Amino acid sequence: MVKEKVHEKIWLDPSKVQNRPIYFSVKRIMDIFLSCLGLILISPLLLVICLFVKFDGSHGKIFYIQERVGKNGKHFKMFKFRSMIPNADQKLAELKAQNEVHGAMFKMKDDPRVTKIGKFIRKYSLDELPQLFNVISGSMSLVGPRPPIPSEVAEYTKYDMQRLLVVPGCTGLWQTTARNSADFGEMVNLDLEYIQKSSLLFDLKLMFDTVKIMIRPNAAY
Repeated sequence: MVKEKVHEKIWLDPSKVQNRPIYFSVKRIMDIFLSCLGLILISPLLLVICLFVKFDGSHGKIFYIQERVGKNGKHFKMFKFRSMIPNADQKLAELKAQNEVHGAMFKMKDDPRVTKIGKFIRKYSLDELPQLFNVISGSMSLVGPRPPIPSEVAEYTKYDMQRLLVVPGCTGLWQTTARNSADFGEMVNLDLEYIQKSSLLFDLKLMFDTVKIMIRPNAAY
């Protein structure tokens, strides 16, 4: 059994978090511009990944589309490159007992559902690149808390629900620091710390840190 760690609580004022029109407007413009630019620059890489995923021998689709929960509990479809076998969701219940983190999320270092190509693209966070389309559509931002799945949110406490006060992101403070070495409580606290300190300069710093981590991964799996 995974032992739960004790974390200092961070309580946010929803009105202060969400009433920042200038910040969120500029952030949105920056999201659209950088995502469009990024998709143009990495288009050859995206094509190569598509080919590898398509012909990895697992006979599945190239993209994995999953329902996630965004700002204020709104559901949306999130895009990723498929990194697991086609029936991975159905096999999750069989692996629940082997969860390596405490709390409302599932993490397993040697997850048998992950394909060979999947291990590589997950290590370098390449499976997340299609989420740039989510950013352009507005369901996600480049920086923010990772969007949870509905079954995880069903287990959230009032404290955990604070993660949903802002638009979820492709990367954030959790991904650029502790990542998979953190338990659920630490992830929540890092997300709330980001929301509390969020600014355009902080967002740019986290984007820069994310690029460095994609080159030199920090415990991603």
